[in-house]
Amino acid sequence: MIGLRRTDRLVAASVLRALLAVWVLLVALDAFTAIADELAAVGKGSYTVATAFAHVAWTLPRRAYEVFPTAAVIGALAGLGALAPTAELTAMRAGGLSKARIAGAAAGAAGAALALVALGGETIAPWAERHAQQLQASALSEDLIAIGRTGVWARDGSTLLNAARGESRGDSVVLFEVKVYEFDAAGRLQRISTAARGEHGEGGWVLRDVVRQTLGDDAVATERFVDYAWPSVLDPRMLTLSVVKPRHLGLADLATGIEYLERNELEAGEWHSAFWRRAFYPLNVLLLVLAALPFAFGTLRSGGLGKRLFIGILFAIGWNLAQRALGNVGAVYGVDPRLLQALPAAALALAAAWYFRRHA
Repeated sequence: MIGLRRTDRLVAASVLRALLAVWVLLVALDAFTAIADELAAVGKGSYTVATAFAHVAWTLPRRAYEVFPTAAVIGALAGLGALAPTAELTAMRAGGLSKARIAGAAAGAAGAALALVALGGETIAPWAERHAQQLQASALSEDLIAIGRTGVWARDGSTLLNAARGESRGDSVVLFEVKVYEFDAAGRLQRISTAARGEHGEGGWVLRDVVRQTLGDDAVATERFVDYAWPSVLDPRMLTLSVVKPRHLGLADLATGIEYLERNELEAGEWHSAFWRRAFYPLNVLLLVLAALPFAFGTLRSGGLGKRLFIGILFAIGWNLAQRALGNVGAVYGVDPRLLQALPAAALALAAAWYFRRHA
């Protein structure tokens, strides 16, 4: 048993070293590409090169979470492959260790890293992403005042807008739980309008389910509107910068958003898809690693590590793209997002089980 535990540690250490190196490299490449894109916005408003670098820095936890599945597959393959040239992998097999046992040690190492990544993806990443959005939106638009726990605050002349949350739809945005404060030239509050939501269309801004209160000298006049055309020139493209996309939110925030949307009979398909994608994230990563590990064992018989590693990389990237495409198709045709996540996971589990049963 001591020998077996030592081999487990050997495999785990090799996989973790390779995984960490690949992960850092992928995050760095992703960040470098993002910085190149952000530099195009330098000079707009108060957006500077320093702001661009700071914005990308705040998004690093989210980027690390997103690229980890690919890093885990490549790291596991590279870690096991690194043991082949020194004949350590061959010695383990000759000593009676099954491929399933070796793969289990590699997957266990990836799983230990995955636990930390998943925790960061639910806590640090959403928090940092909000800071990134706030920094970018505030620098690019003079109308945006603040983004925080009280929602989005924006200014349109002598009018202030507050929205508890928003949803990005292309270049437009839908705002929920909207409050509009109108002031006169002397800075006195004249009118408060509360709306269930605000939408921007071809004709401009429209507030839905509105209660408008006009403050008089000795009374408050209340009016109600089903729809109210809000004469604002507030640019919806700037507001989209302040809205964190559902796929970047944590499970708790997604659950809150889904509950709100369903309570108000609003479309929540994208939020459901993001929720279940995150819920299945740990399982999908582990199964993806197990399904890819047979490529590493192939180096024992034929072909070099580079060839097998290349095939594994294509497998990881191809699977990720196929899963996203499946999610988009499911959203169009109204397929249950739980099914869309469970079916790929089941396919990976069956593929891994079939291989290790036949090639123990």
